Amino acid sequence: MKRLTAQQIRRMYKQFFADRGHLVFPSASLVPHDDPTLLWINAGMAPLKPYFDGREIPEKPRIVSSQKCIRTNDIENVGYTARHHTFFEMLGNFSFGDYFKREAITWAWEFLTKHLELDPDRLSVTIHKDDDEAYAVWHHEVGLPDERIVRGDEDNFWEIGEGPCGPCSEIFYDRGEAFGCGSPDCGPGCDCDRFLEIWNLVFTQFNKEADGSYTPLPKKNIDTGMGLERIASVLQEVPNNFETDLFRPIMDHAARLAGVRYGEQADHDVYLKIIADHVRTVTFAIGDGVLPGNEGRSYIIRRLLRRAVRSGRRIGLDKPFLFELARTVADIMGDDYPEVRDKNDFIRRVIRTEEERFHETLAEGENLLNRLLEPLAGQPGARLSGEDAFRLYDTFGFPIDLTEEICREHGVEVDREAFQRELEAQRERARAARLTTEGMNSERGDLERFTVPSRFVGYTTLSTHGEITGLLRDGKLVEELSAGEEGQLLLDVTPFYAESGGQVADRGVIRTESADAEVLDVQKAPHGQHVHTVKVVRGSLRTGDAVSAEVDAAMRRDTIKNHTATHLLHKALREVLGEHVAQAGSLVAPDRLRFDFSHFGALSDEELRAVEQRVNDVIWQDLTVEIFETSLDEAKRMGAMALFGEKYGQRVRVVKAGDYSLELCGGCHVERTGLIGMFRIVSETSIGSGVRRIEAVTGRHAYRWVLEREGLLEDAARQLKTTAQEVPQRVARVLEEMSELERDLASARSKLHHARAQELAASVQHAGDIPYVAAAVPDTDAEGLREIMDELRQKCPSIVAVLASVRDGRVLWVAAVSKDLQGKGLHAGEIVKRVAQITGGGGGGRADLAQAGGRKPEAVEAALAEVPQILRTLAGNAVR
Repeated sequence: MKRLTAQQIRRMYKQFFADRGHLVFPSASLVPHDDPTLLWINAGMAPLKPYFDGREIPEKPRIVSSQKCIRTNDIENVGYTARHHTFFEMLGNFSFGDYFKREAITWAWEFLTKHLELDPDRLSVTIHKDDDEAYAVWHHEVGLPDERIVRGDEDNFWEIGEGPCGPCSEIFYDRGEAFGCGSPDCGPGCDCDRFLEIWNLVFTQFNKEADGSYTPLPKKNIDTGMGLERIASVLQEVPNNFETDLFRPIMDHAARLAGVRYGEQADHDVYLKIIADHVRTVTFAIGDGVLPGNEGRSYIIRRLLRRAVRSGRRIGLDKPFLFELARTVADIMGDDYPEVRDKNDFIRRVIRTEEERFHETLAEGENLLNRLLEPLAGQPGARLSGEDAFRLYDTFGFPIDLTEEICREHGVEVDREAFQRELEAQRERARAARLTTEGMNSERGDLERFTVPSRFVGYTTLSTHGEITGLLRDGKLVEELSAGEEGQLLLDVTPFYAESGGQVADRGVIRTESADAEVLDVQKAPHGQHVHTVKVVRGSLRTGDAVSAEVDAAMRRDTIKNHTATHLLHKALREVLGEHVAQAGSLVAPDRLRFDFSHFGALSDEELRAVEQRVNDVIWQDLTVEIFETSLDEAKRMGAMALFGEKYGQRVRVVKAGDYSLELCGGCHVERTGLIGMFRIVSETSIGSGVRRIEAVTGRHAYRWVLEREGLLEDAARQLKTTAQEVPQRVARVLEEMSELERDLASARSKLHHARAQELAASVQHAGDIPYVAAAVPDTDAEGLREIMDELRQKCPSIVAVLASVRDGRVLWVAAVSKDLQGKGLHAGEIVKRVAQITGGGGGGRADLAQAGGRKPEAVEAALAEVPQILRTLAGNAVR
């Protein structure tokens, strides 16, 4: 048996099948896959499905690949078993109507025994119970004896719902009795680790129909999968996948950071395995543009990253560390997956940012959870309430699985049903809030039944003649709207754009011979018509009236400038920040634009300037903006950007700004970028974890914004008695002068505090044998009180000091007790609590130093007078 690295195995496999006429499929981004247990799989494999069922003919009928796969259906098992992973590689060779069982089986045998040099006597296989063809190849051609060919049933038939399917043959490697369970029935398929499945050959020869029947495919296909991590563990002779060269360097790196060693402590090994597995997944996902977040795939990545962070804390890694391991992942995988190396700086920044955010809330959340678990410890059947679990999720960002994992370690269950009810209640509240702000909400009344069509012509004209096809008041169809009334109006043809895709609705006027109406809003009806919300200002509108409809041209001109600028901004952000940037929402209004996008942190001033400059450069190039319709597939081939989660038909509208920007869009745009005039970014903020927001202005609104800023600058110059050009230098001088004054003031305060401390040290009194000082220090803040107290304690090593100050109508208290007097039962926290109560407040603290507050300044003298009695009482209690 050859001892090979994972990289050597991967490359040998591809070369073996390339030599047998297979096209080597390149690695591509991770995308959703039909298998519900696979979150993502190599994007290059997605187009293969039509080849399996014969709908399309591939360019080449033989393909070999190394697929990147992410599986997240059993995250909680990772680290506790030998072979559970969230990220793994599947080596696969495929045939589409070309070779079939004979070649698939004999080539698999040749690769394993001749090229990898596995011992043939350690290999056994399973086949479907009715697959005599596979049996004949294994037994008569390969020469495998009957006792090493096991016939199975459901486990040897591969299918996922409707579509291509067929019997399969699994190849197992016997790792020896040391890995076995000792059962006489132990063999391929046993739950123990002795017989390890290393390759699955799927013979796709049927199509499962909707009625559950199986139809032979026009051409028979081959679909195989060999787990790289598994075969590497065999060839490297290690007991589990984690000790292969795919994981071990990552675990060793994490162990060095934590000051531990893999293999010395079982629980540490589990945490190191979790860290190594999850950082591989996170690194590849971020490299393919999936950032940590709160929804869908982004939530899965956040969940894995946080589970890895918590595992690190269990071995002493209390600061961000995962980002450092991303470089080790790149060292291991970068030669064959260059994206994790090329994008490693970006990947590391994203991971570090997410780690820092999680550390901010993790400690506080864990403390709360531990307090919740204390009374439940040792109770049979103890459960954490769903309300508490939801509070951890909602306030501290604790994923429910993390809460469950911590609870499981304490022998406590989580009321998952109650948690789900709380979560659904929150979603319902959010849905209800959205309904109150949406224009055309679900209470559409007669609109639901109104099917008379309407045609939109506003892409090419801002005015048209048409006919009123429907009028509504309070959701009900009516025949007439009179002067002063508001309602909805539908036309057979309209130039008014209905709000969609972030672009606001047009406004304008609709006129008849006897009536005028203002168009206040336009929304889409259930059947696609444009519904105009109008206010009649003269006469009456009636169904069937002939009208002229005219859009507010100035408003539309401003709006389309912002819409095209939004496309340019999207492209510029991807150029400056990276391809991970994706639109997460937008508003295109006449006076401004708002663009929400995925990104892990605030943009620097340099990045904002670079983005703004790129947008303006494209504007000033005066590029032609082309708008055309094409098929969705053709648009994707052209590289058009689409909104994530948006549903598109087979025909799509494409907006192309020169050779710079290409997006699918149903909105309105300028004819040339130069018409936008100017673009200025007004603000950049966070609106949620991993989502940023830019607000900007264009055209005359950008010019007005610049004038306003110039006005502010001129005002500042006048107040500073300088010119606008000299304002920065003048401000710098003023700040330096302020700093000098603050230093002088601090020095003066220090001298004053020193003098007050000396006065107090000279006024020590005694309550019995207890030396004390109790005094009011006028107009001193909390920091000043503490400074005076510190100096007083230095001057008087054995003292009880109680100081008060009144500022802004509130009382500040500070108390201190020297160590020798604490032995007499005196406690600073108790003393300050009692005097604060007299002044209508409360507080406490340590035995040596404590502070409190009060609301009754008039009671300060009375409280200070009580200090001797308080000291005698506390000391007397200690004696008793």
